[in-house]
Amino acid sequence: MSDNDVTLTKNDTANRFELRVGENLVGLIDYRALASGAVDMFHTEIDPAYGGQGLGQRLAAFALADAREQGYQVVPSCPFIDRYLDRHPEDAELRA
Repeated sequence: MSDNDVTLTKNDTANRFELRVGENLVGLIDYRALASGAVDMFHTEIDPAYGGQGLGQRLAAFALADAREQGYQVVPSCPFIDRYLDRHPEDAELRA
């Protein structure tokens, strides 16, 4: 799998960030907007067949970059996103 095979998108209709390899949806982060103006990232999933390749990290970085660009704080109720923020102090200011 090359970087050219990976596509990262935000699907506003489904309220999720998606990672595709070729045409296959292999990862997602579900989110919901909160009344406070923050966004709750509450579920992350990577197809086990694609585990261990850093795709979850790429998807998390993409979702957090979008939150930063939109001016949102992030409630990391998903344990994966919570750990990602702990390990990436450059994104710490996004934590609500």
